[in-house]
Amino acid sequence: MMGVLVRKFFFFLTVSSISVAAQAQDGAVHQSDVVLADSVRPTITVTANGLGTAIANTGQAVTIIDREEIDSVQGADATRVLRRTPGLSFSRNGGNGGFTGVNLRGANSQQVLVLVDGVRVADPAAPGGGFDFGNLLLGTAGKFDILRGSNSTIWGSDAIGGVVDISTRGETGFLGNAEYGSRDTLFTSAAGGIGGDGYYAGLTGSWYRTDGFSTAASGTERDGFEQLALGGQVFVDLASNLEVFAHANWSEGDLDLDGFPPPTFAFSDTLDTQETRRLWGDVGFAYYGNDLTLRGSYGLSDTERDNLDADGATTFASDGRSERLSLRGEYRAIGPVTVAFGAEQEWTDYSASFSPDGEADIFGAYVQLGFVMGRFAAHIGSRVDDHSLFGSNASYGADVSYGFGSDWRLRASLGEGFKAPTLFQLLSNYGNTELQPEESTSLDIGLEKGSRGKGTHLALTAFRRDGEDLIGFVSCFGITGGICADRPFGTYDNTDRARAQGIEAEAGFDIARGLRLSAVYSYVDTEDRTTGLRLARRPRHMGTLFADYEALFGLTLGADLRLVGPSFDDAGNLARLDGYEVLDLRAALPVTETVEIYGRVENVFDSDYQTVAGYASPGRGAFVGVRARM
Repeated sequence: MMGVLVRKFFFFLTVSSISVAAQAQDGAVHQSDVVLADSVRPTITVTANGLGTAIANTGQAVTIIDREEIDSVQGADATRVLRRTPGLSFSRNGGNGGFTGVNLRGANSQQVLVLVDGVRVADPAAPGGGFDFGNLLLGTAGKFDILRGSNSTIWGSDAIGGVVDISTRGETGFLGNAEYGSRDTLFTSAAGGIGGDGYYAGLTGSWYRTDGFSTAASGTERDGFEQLALGGQVFVDLASNLEVFAHANWSEGDLDLDGFPPPTFAFSDTLDTQETRRLWGDVGFAYYGNDLTLRGSYGLSDTERDNLDADGATTFASDGRSERLSLRGEYRAIGPVTVAFGAEQEWTDYSASFSPDGEADIFGAYVQLGFVMGRFAAHIGSRVDDHSLFGSNASYGADVSYGFGSDWRLRASLGEGFKAPTLFQLLSNYGNTELQPEESTSLDIGLEKGSRGKGTHLALTAFRRDGEDLIGFVSCFGITGGICADRPFGTYDNTDRARAQGIEAEAGFDIARGLRLSAVYSYVDTEDRTTGLRLARRPRHMGTLFADYEALFGLTLGADLRLVGPSFDDAGNLARLDGYEVLDLRAALPVTETVEIYGRVENVFDSDYQTVAGYASPGRGAFVGVRARM
C-alpha cells in the first residue's frame, strides 16, 4: 500500500496538484516544506521524462521555481522570475504584454517547448510557431519546471533548446493580493480551493492594467496593457489507484501597439491595438499501481489575435488551434529497471488574414529504459514521429546521474531535438511544402553540490548544441523557378546551420542567520555556421545575483541584480545592442498572521536599455501591495 501512495504522490506533482492534506494545515504548500514518511521529499521534475521524477534521478539540467519564490520576487512580469534560470535570456517588444521570446542556451524562442499543466500552448498561427511570454503573467502561475537541452525523445517537436512547463496555481482556503505602482499599474490576483480525502478543486485568477510607456523608444505616447486571466483544476479519486483530473486556463488581453505610420514609415507612435484570447486545458485520468503508472489525457489549446487600427477596424486576424490525445506510462520491469513509454496524436489548424487556411497532424511514440540503484540513475530512449506533410523523424536521448560524497552529483545528457515546420511555413502564401524539420543534437555534462535554494549549492555545467536544416526566409527577387515558383516575394527553406556552446554556473550560500546569497552566470557562444556570425539577440554573457534576508520579526528584504552583455539585433551583426544592468530592491512585512504588506523598486538606477532595437524597456518604477490569507 505504501508503494501505491508514494507513486500517487509523485503523480500528483506531475499533473500540477498540491498535497491537499498538508495544505489544509496552513493554506499553502511549498516544495521545501513537505515531509513524506518523516523525510524531506526530493524536488520533482516533469520535464525530464514526462512523468514525475526526482531531479537527483535524472542527468538532465533542470531548474524548478516554485510559488514561494514567485511571491518573493513580486509582481506580474514572468521575466523577472525566469532570469534566475541559467542559460536563459529573453527579448521583448516594449513592456508587459509586448511580444516576449525566451531563449534557452542560445536556441531561438520558437525552439523552446512551452507547456501549461502539460498542454502545448504555442500558437500554431504564428509564423515561427512559438509561445509569447508577454501574455503570461504570474498571478495564475504556481511553478516553473525548466529543462535546458534537447529532449524530443520525450516531448517530440519543438524541444530543441529545452522545455518549460508551467503549473497552474493551486491553494486551499483563500489567498489574494493587490498592488499598485508606477505608470498607473494595478495588479490583483486570487487563488482558492477546497480539498479532502480523495478530491481537490481550485480556482485562480488575476487582473492587470497599466498605462505603460511608449513601446517605440523614439515615441512619447503611452502604450498600455490590460489582461484578465482565469485558471482552475480538479482532481477526484475514483478508487485508491485511479484518479480523474481536469485543468483549464483562459485569458483575454488588450495591448496598445506602435507601428510604422506614413509618411516616413519609421517605427513610432500609433494608436493601433492588439486583442489576444487564449484558452488551454485538458481532461484525463491517472492510474498508479505497484508496477505500472499510466496517464492519459485530451488537451486543447486555442489562440486568437486581432490587430486593430486607430478607428477600430481589423487590419489582421489569426486563430491557431491544436488538439492532442496523449498516453504516458512507466512500468517497473524488474528490480531497478523501468520502462517508460508514450504515444501522442496531435491535430493543428490555423487561419490568418491574407493567407489560406491550413491543417496538419502528427503522431509520435517513444520508449525509454531506466535504471536506478542507490544514487546512480541512467536512461536511454528513442522516439519516432510521423507528420502528415513532411513524413517521419526519429530522435534519441540518454542521460546519467551519479551521486557521491555527502551531497555531490555528476550528471550528463545527450539528446536530439527537432521542430516540425509550422503551418505558416508550409502552407501560407510564402510556404514551402517540401520543408523538412529542424534538427539538433545537444550534449551537456555537469557537477553539482546540494540543491537549489537551500544550504550550500554549487553547480557547473558545460554544454554544446548543433543544429541543422534550420528554416529561414529566402528572397525570390529575380527568381521564378524551383521553390520560388509562385512565390515572388520569397519563401521558406532549410538553409541554415547553427552552433551554441558554453557554460552555466550556479551558487547559493546561507551567509548568516536569515541571509542567503545566490547567483547564476551563463556564457553562451552562438554561431551561424553558414555565415560565421553570432546569432541575433543572444548575449554571450549574462547573470543574475540575488540576495534575501529575513529578520526574526518577519521582515524580509531582497535584491536582484541582472547583468547582460552586448549582443546584435540582426543576423548580419550590424545593429549592436548594448549590455545593461538592472537592479531591483524589494521588501515585505507581515502585519498580522494573515496579512502582509510588500513593496519594491524596479530598475533602481533607471537604466536605459533595449533587448530589441527600437523598442523601449521600462525605467524606474515603485510598487506597493498587500497579501491576505483566509
